[in-house]
Amino acid sequence: MAERITILGDGAMATVCSILLTQGGHEVTMWGAFEESIDRLLQDRENRRLLPGVRVPANVHLTANDNEAFNGATLILSAIPTQYMRSVWKRLRPHVPAGLPVVSVSKGIENETLMRPTEVIADALGEGWSATARHRLVALSGPNIAGEIAKYLPATAVAACSDEALAQRVQSLFSTQWFRVYTNSDVVGVELAGATKNVIAIAAGILDGLAAGNNAKAALVTRGLVEITRLGVAMGAQPETFGGLAGLGDLITTCVSPEGRNRTVGEQIGKGRKLTDVLAKMDSVAEGVPTTKSVRMLASRYKVEMPITETLYSILFENKDVIAALTELMTRGPKPEGFGP
Repeated sequence: MAERITILGDGAMATVCSILLTQGGHEVTMWGAFEESIDRLLQDRENRRLLPGVRVPANVHLTANDNEAFNGATLILSAIPTQYMRSVWKRLRPHVPAGLPVVSVSKGIENETLMRPTEVIADALGEGWSATARHRLVALSGPNIAGEIAKYLPATAVAACSDEALAQRVQSLFSTQWFRVYTNSDVVGVELAGATKNVIAIAAGILDGLAAGNNAKAALVTRGLVEITRLGVAMGAQPETFGGLAGLGDLITTCVSPEGRNRTVGEQIGKGRKLTDVLAKMDSVAEGVPTTKSVRMLASRYKVEMPITETLYSILFENKDVIAALTELMTRGPKPEGFGP
């Protein structure tokens, strides 16, 4: 059955979600926070800044008007970068119809609260909504490079929700001949995996910038998976989630794809550029940068050892020399391989 879906955001992932949903025969409204951005899309239906050559489907309604964003909507998709989600949802709160399910495709951890995206949404909408919100919130995540999905290349994702029926509904909404969706009940694990993999991806990019080789990257990705799984389990996630599409699958894609924003940031740092200079020249948000701060704080809160995250933090925010930081990481005391500290 066709649905009417409101997408919040007009970036790369919002654009590809509009393509997926309209391919499924659904009516889509795409809302943007800034009129000038929506006006540019209205002129030529092309997301020139983030996805050159990719057109927003002609039957997608584009608007920056808060009052008309949710007209007739049966479901909301949130494609807002994590650090901006709270302000957007507070702005739109008076217009959000009660009881509508929300699907989040954001990947990060809010710096101020250390909340995951679905937690931020529930909290921003207020007490009356958040009491039952966790059953109406879905995390959609996986190895999803937006540019590849826009080219109709095969891809997969996981729809995670405590309500199995809602997860299956989202699975049906987004499934196409080239996009396969699985369900999962582990919302904590799926969201943590999507956030933490961006941290490891920046570190992987640094290795690329240093031309450190494939052996080094393989070790980084493998041990990175160990430490993010360790954190997830401490926070109540299922360990199996981190070996699945939202965990290992997304981690591999983000660490190897030349289109990955976080890996690209790391590569530039590995080549000697300053973080502030790299970010100043980017058109899109590299979620892994602020997420590194959040993950480090979570590791401290849950008393979990995360040496790669700690090393990356020292490079990004304490101006530690990249070679010195890598040397310290490689010369840590000998340990058995495993998931223990």
